[in-house]
Amino acid sequence: MTVARTICLGFLTVIAVGTILLMMPFSTSSGTWNNLIVALFTSTSAVCVTGLSVVDPGTYFSFWGQLFIALLAQIGGLGYMTTTTFLILLIGRKFDMRQKIAIQQALDRPGMSGSSQVIRSIIATTLIFEITGVFLLLLAFVPEYGWNQGLWLAIFHSINAWNNAGFSLFKDNLIGYQSSFLVVFTITMLIIFGGIGYQVILEMYLWLRDRIFQKSLKKQLLSLDFKVATSTTIILLAIGTIAFFCIEIRNAETFGSLNLRDQILVAWFQSVTPRTAGFNTIDISKMTTAGLFITIALMFIGASPGGTGGGMKTTTLRVLTSCTQAILQEKEEVLLYDRKIAITLILKAVGVLVGSVATVILVTILISLTDPTLDFIQILFEVVSAFATVGLSTGITGSISTAAKLLLIVTMYVGRVGILLLMSAVLGDPRPSRIHYPEENLLVG
Repeated sequence: MTVARTICLGFLTVIAVGTILLMMPFSTSSGTWNNLIVALFTSTSAVCVTGLSVVDPGTYFSFWGQLFIALLAQIGGLGYMTTTTFLILLIGRKFDMRQKIAIQQALDRPGMSGSSQVIRSIIATTLIFEITGVFLLLLAFVPEYGWNQGLWLAIFHSINAWNNAGFSLFKDNLIGYQSSFLVVFTITMLIIFGGIGYQVILEMYLWLRDRIFQKSLKKQLLSLDFKVATSTTIILLAIGTIAFFCIEIRNAETFGSLNLRDQILVAWFQSVTPRTAGFNTIDISKMTTAGLFITIALMFIGASPGGTGGGMKTTTLRVLTSCTQAILQEKEEVLLYDRKIAITLILKAVGVLVGSVATVILVTILISLTDPTLDFIQILFEVVSAFATVGLSTGITGSISTAAKLLLIVTMYVGRVGILLLMSAVLGDPRPSRIHYPEENLLVG
């Protein structure tokens, strides 16, 4: 039982438990036993923090069913290893070497030291942001729905936004709040900080603390992870906002009928949410083909490592673009912010890209065979949304065949645990080799 297999089986266990809970009569609003496929799909979508749903969660599930979805999304966002490690800390047990290695791989950390402090920091950060989100959303929901329902709506949407899950209890998702600056600001901030990575948030906090209180005389240098994650996120958000505004402004069914203020709000929200969140303030099915392709590209890139989002990751994108830049400049080293990128990281980035593209192509082909009446753009959009654990949909999720739903379930799981981690779990730990082979040139490109 390798560490990779422990993590993969852990997610499967949580999905199985969630499926059983969501099948119970008290989880549905009708009080009857839930359909197995609906329960399995919803549980997988919640644990994999995707947000795709074959039913309307706000009307189909009871309060208990909605509570289970929120808890599954919380566990999925934190990660199986983070959740179980936190429980170990609560009962007072100490870490062994295996658990430290598992945390290192699950959080993609460079070292194993300070694992318990990292877990405590992650839990504290999660609670701070989610509670802040609840208080802000209360101002929008309580006046309209009263204290009881307004409080639950605020809790549910804050958890789903921070964990980049995308489940909503409103029938039209957040389209009814597309002009609400408070709701748009709160949800997008939770999505961005939840997806940028815990390590980046902690580093930002320590940097600000030292600058404000002048606790350190020595200037603290920001890590390469911080620089790459923040700069890439800002660039993608800016490009996405401008692109959606320019493309959809003439589309009367999305942006065209709104005033300038609301158009900017909607363009900003639409740029943030494909970064693995799944909320929407416009009807995705009414978007132009160009708008859908931009959304697919942003979904495929995804969030940053160590966060609650999925996708190929921003750091992978920067490594690959830096490799391209190095080739064009005829350099033999790949540099990022005056730092040399190790060959192992380059190989890992290439592996992630190849594995991700192969998975999307394979599942798209299979669903095209099971549901031949669907448009190609709809199938590709749905598959990328599932693989990148986003949750956006053109509205076909509930109407696709059972075989296609099962394919999306597998795709969401692969996207959440990571293609390389899953392959490592299947193949096992590689055996070291002392054999070195001769080098030879090959025509490429």
